[in-house]
Amino acid sequence: MSEILVVDDEPGIRTLVQEILEEEGYEVRLAENGEAARRAMQEKTPDLVLLDIWMPDLDGISLLKEWVANGQATMPVVMMSGHGTIHTAVEATRLGAFDFLEKPVPYKRLLETVERALKQARRPPALPDALPELGESEPIRQLVQKLRHAATVDAPILLAGEPGAGAEACAHFLHLPNTPWVVARDSARLADAPLQLLQEAKGGLLFVPEVGNLTPFQQRGLEMVIARRRDYDLRLLCASSVNLAERAAQGAYSRDLYNALARVAIRIPALREHAEDIPLLAQRYLDEMSRARGLPPRRFDAEALEVLKAYAWPGNLDELYNVVSSLAVAGGQEVIGAAEVRAQLGLTEPPQALAMGIRLDQPLKEARDEFERAYLNALLRECGWAVSKAAARAGMERTAFYRKLKSLGIELPARHTEA
Repeated sequence: MSEILVVDDEPGIRTLVQEILEEEGYEVRLAENGEAARRAMQEKTPDLVLLDIWMPDLDGISLLKEWVANGQATMPVVMMSGHGTIHTAVEATRLGAFDFLEKPVPYKRLLETVERALKQARRPPALPDALPELGESEPIRQLVQKLRHAATVDAPILLAGEPGAGAEACAHFLHLPNTPWVVARDSARLADAPLQLLQEAKGGLLFVPEVGNLTPFQQRGLEMVIARRRDYDLRLLCASSVNLAERAAQGAYSRDLYNALARVAIRIPALREHAEDIPLLAQRYLDEMSRARGLPPRRFDAEALEVLKAYAWPGNLDELYNVVSSLAVAGGQEVIGAAEVRAQLGLTEPPQALAMGIRLDQPLKEARDEFERAYLNALLRECGWAVSKAAARAGMERTAFYRKLKSLGIELPARHTEA
């Protein structure tokens, strides 16, 4: 039978939880504070820890951080608190806590949470080590780590990112084989038939795209799905390309729904933030499309790949796929050159070309400023006015880049000032 360590500085709570768990056949050890919990962990690693947050000598969050840092957090940890807030719940889940319970914990909720935590510990999710659909770069490797960590937490997962950045691919990453896969593409079903969605996804994964666009009725339906997901043993993933925190603060989105989704939020990097993956992805798309359509194989030359890397890709992976698809069916020479790519992207001339025309009847400093102004304007256009990307291409820190733009009188379009 599983052994559970109960850590709480209130004797009444410790005794009550011990009696409830022992009646169900669990073995229980008790720790009255953080230091006692340390000793208990050194003696023997339990199968599960119920950990109070507010203790006089060492709070539970700090103790959980210590266990994670020392590699001792190999068992599920359920946090408990009589002063629960969304901030502490988010912090606990970010560190790897399986769930968060508010005291006094209802009898049924306690036993259900313990059972689910132990069940997941016995059957850890078999997830891949990579996400090739998005690339192999460091930003994608970090994303994979976050997704694998989120899989150990019993909470809805919010995937935040620009349209086309790969939210559905991330959801597929967390979907376990041989279990239901349901995508709520018709948001009206959340209002009209939320229980039907739950039934369809029972034991598997339910993915809800673009939850930021839900109507108030649909938001209430999603709140029901969140509340009942455990009854159907399913994982819930939601995606949003809008800032839900801002919408909730403005009263345009349910604060309760936002709080439920914000516990585990993962940002998906835009394609321009991992542009080093573009050559790999573009050639992969091209090969797949050529094979699927029975077309002669084609490949990009080095200059064409540089043009693809330099483009801003406001539509992200979806846009890249569509562009490569058009190039695949267009036919032509085996090698796709830069001119063909520029034409497909609507770039009429090489993006690196500068209209110099610098006057020679001026001091060197003014001529240098004129050159830098032309260079930076062209570079920003090439990078789709994404300041971080342009600064990196120029070999400058973002802050220094902004100062240089200001000193040269270069103004960014309003919607790109923070890009």
